[in-house]
Amino acid sequence: MTNSAVNQAPNAVVMIRPVKFGYNEQTAASNAFQKKDGIDQKDIIQLKALKEFDDFVAKLRDLKIDVIVVEDTPEPHKPDSIFPNNWFSMHNDGTVILYPMQAANRRLERRNDLVEQLNKKHQFLVKEVWDLSSHEQQDQYLEGTGSIVFDYINKIAYANISPRTHPILLKKVADRLGYKLISFKAHDDQGRDIYHTNVVMCVGDRFAVICAECIPGVEDRDKVLDTLEETGHELVIIDYEQMVQFAGNMLQLTNALGDKFLIISGAAHAALRQDQLTTLMRYAKIVPVSISTIEKYGGGSVRCMLAGVHLPRI
Repeated sequence: MTNSAVNQAPNAVVMIRPVKFGYNEQTAASNAFQKKDGIDQKDIIQLKALKEFDDFVAKLRDLKIDVIVVEDTPEPHKPDSIFPNNWFSMHNDGTVILYPMQAANRRLERRNDLVEQLNKKHQFLVKEVWDLSSHEQQDQYLEGTGSIVFDYINKIAYANISPRTHPILLKKVADRLGYKLISFKAHDDQGRDIYHTNVVMCVGDRFAVICAECIPGVEDRDKVLDTLEETGHELVIIDYEQMVQFAGNMLQLTNALGDKFLIISGAAHAALRQDQLTTLMRYAKIVPVSISTIEKYGGGSVRCMLAGVHLPRI
């Protein structure tokens, strides 16, 4: 079942440097993580977010992780451009998938020029670009590796069905990639749909972090937990309060030397117990990153900012 040639922890990521980061009114209805207080201070929010972004990039590069920084364009205004993992994903067979987005202003984030840069400038093999964006016309959405948490090694796609994750599209992607689909419903402690799967769970090479109590259905919960354990993942179970601090929104990366790192926000790191951190440290060095402004107004964390490059190199 395991394919050793496929790396769960990519050694390159794409990050979008923001021009006008801020609170997105169009996404707020389905993203309970966004906070509204102080949103009128747009210039200050952008400056703080830009510093957090630049410090984040510098920290990753200090670890010898390949970070491909792409500058956002000033127009049209894209308040969430800093979260590129939602509009495209990259796969080890050379496929790039472009996804349909729920918010109209997030659809503007899709950039064919970026995909071309990966191929021509950065020497990654792009065999096919599969564009699903036309499904927006049918109100069918699937927001990349926000909606789907891929286990690339075992070819399993985990997905929380929500207004941003349509079951028909989900099955279409899983079938096309040859992945087994494990879908479920996840709610917050108020009973509301959780907008993205990648705030509920993270799958590393030999560990998985998951907020099990977010999955109210016993059958669904058992299916997810059993599959993770059957594929050799040690489980770190987080609770609602830790999930709200983005403790499920992390990504394992590999550097040029083959060292493994677990990228996590400062808030998420502070929310985890020592025993949970000890378990995670068995599999990667934990790297906390301070991005409180981005988390507060964007409603996303480090995983959302990192588009993992799983494409083969030319």
